[in-house]
Amino acid sequence: MCSCENLDERIRRHNFGHSKATRHGIPWTLVYSESFSSRADATRKERYYKSGRGRDEFDRLSAVRSPQRQVAGSNPAGPTFLL
Repeated sequence: MCSCENLDERIRRHNFGHSKATRHGIPWTLVYSESFSSRADATRKERYYKSGRGRDEFDRLSAVRSPQRQVAGSNPAGPTFLL
């Protein structure tokens, strides 16, 4: 999950492996997005979705999930999508 101004560019950077933190999940697929009037609101919602209760809500919002890749030591319930 990430907050950004240009979603297409953010996904492109993730899929080209520009971030060590997301390199393991290539290819990334966008399945859900939200727009906010301020960066602070977007960051607040991103933190919520990364919390336990927020993760449950996000999973309910995500009707379609891509098959998750297993990485040694990874959490099977971990993030699979960009938000």
